Amino acid sequence: MSGPVIARVAVDLAIGKEFEYLVPDALIGVLKVGCRVRVPFGRQRILGYVTALTGEAEFALNRLKPIQELVHQSPLLTEEILRLSRWLSTYYCCSLETALKSVLPVAVRREEARFRKRLMVRVMPPADGDEAPGRSDLTPRQKEVLEIISEWREMPMQDLLKTAGCTAQVVRKLEQKELVQIREEVSERDPGAGDSIVPTHALALNPEQAEALHKVRESMDSGNGAVHLLFGVTGSGKTEVYLQAIEVALKKGQGAIVLVPEISLTPQTVERFRARFSSGPQSTGVAVLHSHLSSGERHDEWHRIRNGRARIVIGARSAVFAPVRDLGLIVVDEEHEHSYKQEESPKYHARDVAVMRGHLEKATVLLGSATPSMESYRNALEGKYTLLRLNQRADDATLPVIRVVDLRMEKRARKGQSVKSRFSPFTLPLKEAILQRLERREQTMLFLNRRGYSNNLMCHECGHVAGCPRCSITLTFHKSLGVLCCHLCGYREKSPGRCRECGSKEIEFLGLGTEMVEESLHELFPGAAIARMDSDALKKKEDFKRILSEFRIGRTDILIGTQMITKGLHFPNVTLVGIIYADLSLHMPDFRAGERTFQLITQVSGRAGRGDIEGEVYVQSFTPFHPAIQFARRHDYEGFYEQEAEFRQQLNYPPFGRMAMLLFRGPDEEKVSGIAMDVRQNLEKLLDGFPSLTIAGPGPAPLLRAEDEFRYQLMLRTRNMSRLSQYLSEWLSGYRLPAGYRLSVDVDPMFTA
Repeated sequence: MSGPVIARVAVDLAIGKEFEYLVPDALIGVLKVGCRVRVPFGRQRILGYVTALTGEAEFALNRLKPIQELVHQSPLLTEEILRLSRWLSTYYCCSLETALKSVLPVAVRREEARFRKRLMVRVMPPADGDEAPGRSDLTPRQKEVLEIISEWREMPMQDLLKTAGCTAQVVRKLEQKELVQIREEVSERDPGAGDSIVPTHALALNPEQAEALHKVRESMDSGNGAVHLLFGVTGSGKTEVYLQAIEVALKKGQGAIVLVPEISLTPQTVERFRARFSSGPQSTGVAVLHSHLSSGERHDEWHRIRNGRARIVIGARSAVFAPVRDLGLIVVDEEHEHSYKQEESPKYHARDVAVMRGHLEKATVLLGSATPSMESYRNALEGKYTLLRLNQRADDATLPVIRVVDLRMEKRARKGQSVKSRFSPFTLPLKEAILQRLERREQTMLFLNRRGYSNNLMCHECGHVAGCPRCSITLTFHKSLGVLCCHLCGYREKSPGRCRECGSKEIEFLGLGTEMVEESLHELFPGAAIARMDSDALKKKEDFKRILSEFRIGRTDILIGTQMITKGLHFPNVTLVGIIYADLSLHMPDFRAGERTFQLITQVSGRAGRGDIEGEVYVQSFTPFHPAIQFARRHDYEGFYEQEAEFRQQLNYPPFGRMAMLLFRGPDEEKVSGIAMDVRQNLEKLLDGFPSLTIAGPGPAPLLRAEDEFRYQLMLRTRNMSRLSQYLSEWLSGYRLPAGYRLSVDVDPMFTA
């Protein structure tokens, strides 16, 4: 490129535009698109990313300032990831800089981010077989240290000093005598260090698995970026299809990304993948990316992927941006899971980003689920995705028998009993089923998607319910801590002995939580080994592995958990699953409530009967005849889809239309409402004549107040979200809110509450 070179730079400020800078002569040919640089910006010096290099400038050259420094020598962003970031910015209505912050982990983009280094001590062999001259005059201490090093040949300085019980000065003296060499090397922080790996081999596939793998291999050979929906019942061997598809990618010299919805699934998944690819011709490193890694571990894992030493990546939603070389396959396990949706801007859905990345890089995308999202299933029915079916469980195991228990009948039967008996988490059939499993030394899993002890503290005298002073929700009682806690903003207060409103002692804790379930189990079955798995019980990152490992080897009889135990886990000795309260997600003010309930029941039921003994599931519900519960009882996904699709099509809800939710927040309710109405009027003018557009609201959000802010929402429904997103992005770039008020846009929201 002759003449001046101009770099376009996205600076680390959410301004929503790129700026032009001159490339100094010293950086011409060195600076590349995707590099991290430092540039002058007003009176500041800030960091940014080079997004383009060109010979043409929008402004006069004498107005352009030069780039001051190249922070990282090689690009952190590839051309493909940069293109994906631009799509992310436009579709999810955020600035490019905000998108780039999602694409690159903080541990990588931080200026001070570095590899950890350590000193290694290595014994030097005598020259020409003669004894080195320095050996003859060694002190006894030096001889002792040299013997230790000679035994190991090479060891870290820190380990040597600890083993020998000496100071670094002793080792330095040996270096001066040319008996040892001390050098600095990179010490990788490996989250899997110390794990024992037993290699495994590919399993024989049944005809359904073999056919699915054949279809996936065909699209990988053609390199057309096709998307496949692997719709397989729980326990049908979807993971084996993933493993063998990845082996195909590795044989082609390509890499793979595997997304899992819960961090709790990562240890078990990583174990299976490392065992399969730890040896043999396709052996490779398996990297892990999720939020429970330390900053240093995340930094080192990301660079291990980038330099090609790990060609398989496993992680939660942000792993979809991993810098995998020659990406050939992206697997999204449990693709229906709402945890793939990012809560902060950009509010992306990792499944949809995976599909777009596959399209941009011509990589095959494999979506797997026993309960596909209605969006993905409709795409498969319409031929946008290839539908692959696994109708039978592997090894001819049968699906569990699901029994629905009517809590209304149970409540009537308990009339006249003590308060504690009336509010027991367990119906008589479920208690008897648990006792049978304990007697037969089989295992039980119990599911309740609510942590804490109780979610309501009510006064019988005045009717007051303890609520959060900052949010429109009740406080949850955590008995082990003796506090009432808001699960939204973190507010805490000591549990009172009397009503704070009227002073009455007639207060009662109502509503179930996993802590109450655990306490009740200890009272009913004092000899049983019981463990609880929720975010309160998992204090350390090692707790995930520990609890699951103890359950796997049979040290735990009963495992209670929230949503993190509902999917992906494989324990052959689990023959009973109990769903304590199936209605919890059913009555939320959200059009997806039925779908979410059907998925939860099906997924958690799928943990039962994965071994030689048939599984049994008890679903406790106050609405036992609700379609979501009845279709789940019959394992009938198609039936549920057909009846659910009927009402959604009438209202143009997903999957037949697309949605965008605009959420307004601020300290004054009247002003928030006024801003929302002003935005509606602006959008009506801007979008006048936009096809198939419906604007609903503004109105109070179901959660009106959160963290001392009032919330109003505006909903837009359309059949052309890509085009609507472009309009919204352009309009938002010029819209300014009053100080202290915020507007966020959620495209394709998973929750409308």
